[in-house]
Amino acid sequence: MVLLCTGCNSNTPEPASVEIASTRVRLTIVRTATDPFLQRFNLTLNVRGVSGCSSSTELFPDTGYAGRRNVYQASKGSVYVVGHYDARIIDSQTCQTSLSEFRHLDRDVTFIGSFDQDESKHWTYVSAAQRAELPFEKR
Repeated sequence: MVLLCTGCNSNTPEPASVEIASTRVRLTIVRTATDPFLQRFNLTLNVRGVSGCSSSTELFPDTGYAGRRNVYQASKGSVYVVGHYDARIIDSQTCQTSLSEFRHLDRDVTFIGSFDQDESKHWTYVSAAQRAELPFEKR
């Protein structure tokens, strides 16, 4: 008997990337399923700069439709990657990534886009030109 699993999650890593021209840094968030049936994913942020620097950071996992990460251009060449439960500041010169409290983030930023799943539940990057900034819902 063959059992079909049409709604199952694959544990194959799904990368999505964006090149931010103003800071000359490339961001990739790799989503990997941790459960075959539930919306549970590990998220890894990889940063690569034009100067050759690179870093990798584990983000707060997606424990049920909370994987979207909004990307912002901040002052002094910094990039913010902001999720429901965590915020990362990326120094585009050194590729250093640091965890920040939401209250310490600058408010004068430019929304660039989001890492999110599409209608088919595939992990992708959506630019600000394709979709307006979505606020995070309180659950």
